[in-house]
Amino acid sequence: MSRTNFDQLLEAGCHFGHLRRKWNPAMAPYIFMERNGIHIIDLHKTVAKVDEAAEALKQIAKSGKKILFVATKKQAKDIVAEKAASVNMPYVIERWPGGMLTNFPTIRKAVKKMANIDKLMNDGTFSKLSKRELLQVTRQRAKLEKNLGSIADLTRLPSALFVVDVMKENIAVKEANRLGIPVFAMVDTNSDPRNIDYIIPANDDAKDSIDVVLSACCGAIAEGLEERKVEKADEKAAAEQKEGKAPRKARKEEAPAENAAE
Repeated sequence: MSRTNFDQLLEAGCHFGHLRRKWNPAMAPYIFMERNGIHIIDLHKTVAKVDEAAEALKQIAKSGKKILFVATKKQAKDIVAEKAASVNMPYVIERWPGGMLTNFPTIRKAVKKMANIDKLMNDGTFSKLSKRELLQVTRQRAKLEKNLGSIADLTRLPSALFVVDVMKENIAVKEANRLGIPVFAMVDTNSDPRNIDYIIPANDDAKDSIDVVLSACCGAIAEGLEERKVEKADEKAAAEQKEGKAPRKARKEEAPAENAAE
């Protein structure tokens, strides 16, 4: 069963592309028609592409890997933050820190700096500082939190990127391409899909459109995480059962030896 359907996508406005003069010819396979100078996206293809992307995301989540969500445009920020947080995945919604993937160790140092400031605040070290120095440290902490707080738990490179608007987030896409990290993205008619591994042709400007696509994808991620949890619980139960049987077997082997000694 599909994770979305034609009517659901239509109602959310996923079919509205950009003006014909702004189109990227590479998106031609995903365009159904032109109406009043605006390209209309083929939603039947969008349904299939959402399912394909959702299944791949589910498998990544099931294997215990992280997916980094990227959306810095105003209408997508809040939706992405909410959906990514609901499945415990990192996200970037303020500004893409240049070199975040290609220079990941430096970004990790900045995150550790934020953790160190928290530690010093909690142990009372900063109580000895002047008001001016304390204000500077507090502002620095707030800036780090704003830009990097959502990736504090990302201790290694993500296994995939999910991008809303590949034109706006072109630096993130380039970095992922350079490192061979698969890119999942909502791609509008004005964007180039050739550097995207999992293309979801859809309107990337409307809140409803972004919401319906992300809901389907994050729903799949949640399923993958749940399946991983169940598998781990089963493995743990099997291991405990195995450990419980071993001593009984050993006791049975010891009994004949004791009888023989008598």
